[in-house]
Amino acid sequence: MKVMPAVATASMIRRGIGDDHICTLIFDRPESGANIFDAATLDELNEHLDFVENDASLRGLIIASAKKSIFIAGADLKTLLQQSQSGEMREFIAKGQRIFNRLADLKIPTVAAIHGASAGGGYEVTLACDYRIASDDPATRMGLPETTLGLIPAWGGCTRLPRLIGVEKAAEVILKGKLYSPKGALSLGLVDEIAPRDQLLDRAREKMRAGKRKLEGRAPATPGSPELAPPRQTGNRAPEHAYQIINKTLSISPDESLRMELEAIVDLGKKESTQNLIRNFFLAEKYKKGTPSRTATERVIHAAVIGAGVMGSGIAQWLSSRGVTVILRDIAREQIDRGLANIEKTYADAVKRGLMTEEKAKQGRARICGSTAPMELRDVLFVIEAASEKMNIKKEVFRELTMEAGPKTIVATNTSALPVSELADVTVSPEHVIGIHFFNPVSRMKLVEVVIAKQTSDETRERTLAFARQIGKLPVVVRDSPGFLVNRVLFPYLLDAAELFESGLEADKIDSALVQWGMPMGPLRLIDEIG
Repeated sequence: MKVMPAVATASMIRRGIGDDHICTLIFDRPESGANIFDAATLDELNEHLDFVENDASLRGLIIASAKKSIFIAGADLKTLLQQSQSGEMREFIAKGQRIFNRLADLKIPTVAAIHGASAGGGYEVTLACDYRIASDDPATRMGLPETTLGLIPAWGGCTRLPRLIGVEKAAEVILKGKLYSPKGALSLGLVDEIAPRDQLLDRAREKMRAGKRKLEGRAPATPGSPELAPPRQTGNRAPEHAYQIINKTLSISPDESLRMELEAIVDLGKKESTQNLIRNFFLAEKYKKGTPSRTATERVIHAAVIGAGVMGSGIAQWLSSRGVTVILRDIAREQIDRGLANIEKTYADAVKRGLMTEEKAKQGRARICGSTAPMELRDVLFVIEAASEKMNIKKEVFRELTMEAGPKTIVATNTSALPVSELADVTVSPEHVIGIHFFNPVSRMKLVEVVIAKQTSDETRERTLAFARQIGKLPVVVRDSPGFLVNRVLFPYLLDAAELFESGLEADKIDSALVQWGMPMGPLRLIDEIG
């Protein structure tokens, strides 16, 4: 059934009432691809709830979005960052809690029809509804990632989610801060149903027949449950605050739990670590988008990876998972087989962790062709060399590659430290040579260093940056100098830690100090890990 013309119009939210007396509130922020919750949007939602509460003829309410790939992205982070510095965060969070409580207390059934990303406050508003139905579109993902930004879900996430799915599952969702696919969300209980996008509103109407949902509250967590083990202390104190609320929420009233949420997020907002995490988020988003290129870049459909070792097979797997067909080449069949086995393991792990379906993994595997024979690469737009970190071997590979490559082919090296300009010198088209340094494991590390040799053309640079973003990586442009960026920073850091250890300071104290500061692991443990 189509929604009748809106009886009221707001700048952020459209309201419509069908002839079945079901009201639909459609979030559609003007001139933006995303919906967010700022003060103005919260005020407009509050006004719509005034209308809904006062219209006795309404039989139900649906919350939906008009955006192509975003349901609601959550609270406006720029506002939160400013408020964390000015001390105004308390009123903003309290306002959101009051309005979401009004939604939860409506006497008519409410359904969130979720299409697109539903993160943070964008998912918390759905928790204030009786039911949640998600589209089966790949763009639809949901979760509560606040702890990764040094905050906690404070619009009812730490209070309502444990009552919906239980303390253990809620702890897993909130403390890890992941976004889940529709199937992953369904298995956890984050949504009640999955529907095709074009059937989403109809299914939401059907769900109304179930009436108001009664949440009695789930049982406390199982003693010793790994999901409810206290998070290890780091410079980011948000998981610890969230854990305390989740662990206590079922033994106190929802109002008391919401007060705990409010106090926790206000306290966290004052911390320098939280403000830095939010700033880092904006910096990462900036690098993902990059600066607009003056020339249009061709999408890479075919690529080749030379070297089937750990890095080469990891790069090939990642490219294939992003829709690129890949020739994986090495000198011996044994190495190809070992590389393909690594790729199979990575795909199997992704399926097991719910990061992709078995069908998507099957399609990805099919995009990889292993070969030991030299072949024409004229139709390949991007070749990535991932051979042994020995200059003489890499030079030999580059001499051969530039003879096989087409006139538009970029030949890149994955070296972590060797001079790219020296490799470009042995080729017939040095302007097409560049460094693109992936980090291990490729499937989990977002950053890539794009290393500009002295011969690299501007066109090669722009095409490489576009390719890195096409495959979902975060590129940072660096000079062709020793260690590039990451290793140039990393090795002095590791050497300083080693010198402290040699001077008699205990290893645990060194590592603990850096973990408390915010590093994911201490420097001495990192040395043990990477060898």
